[in-house]
Amino acid sequence: MFHHFHPYKPYLNEDTKKIIVGTLPPPRFCINEFKKEDVNFCYGSKDNLLWPVLNKIYKLDLLFDNSLQAVEQRKEFLDKNQIGICDIVDSCKREKIDASDLGMSEIVLRDILFYLKKYKSIDTLLFTGGNSKNGPEYFLRQILKKEEIKFHLVNNEIPKIHKFIFDNREFKTISLTSPSNAANRYIGSNKLYKRRKAQDKNYTTFDFRIEQYSKIFKST
Repeated sequence: MFHHFHPYKPYLNEDTKKIIVGTLPPPRFCINEFKKEDVNFCYGSKDNLLWPVLNKIYKLDLLFDNSLQAVEQRKEFLDKNQIGICDIVDSCKREKIDASDLGMSEIVLRDILFYLKKYKSIDTLLFTGGNSKNGPEYFLRQILKKEEIKFHLVNNEIPKIHKFIFDNREFKTISLTSPSNAANRYIGSNKLYKRRKAQDKNYTTFDFRIEQYSKIFKST
């Protein structure tokens, strides 16, 4: 069994208002075996579309390589926009060495409620995926249920929005379409995507994410 652990601590500070919540980076990040276009930071895999999407939305001109400058560019963006990153999985075991959420076993979760309580400015959690098994929303639901905290549906349209009360504060959660390429099949079956594609044959799954993420990141 491969021990897959999270190589990065949560990226948070006292000004953080929104946090991006995922699971784990690919296993190669645990052993520092980076591909040429990987960035040694959260969501830095060349196959993850989070930073390419944000790069497009905010016109950031980011580097996509193993340099320290690439890391600093991302930290600067997060700080400027009061965004943090606090993935919900600390470690797991894997029989197959890949990045599949479903392939995780013996999962150890981070105490995300500890971070929500510590950083009082946080009010929004942005999940990198929906409520599929072993996804970030799935795990948060388990944590809240254990603590007898109710998770209320606010908007059933994609991306779905929920809210919950903790530490005498209200938190909003938004379940974004996953930035993983594995989600492209799901996007392809989405009614909105099909409608956009029918209007413009050049419309892509990347464009779909641009539209969705732009609304969420620019408005929350």
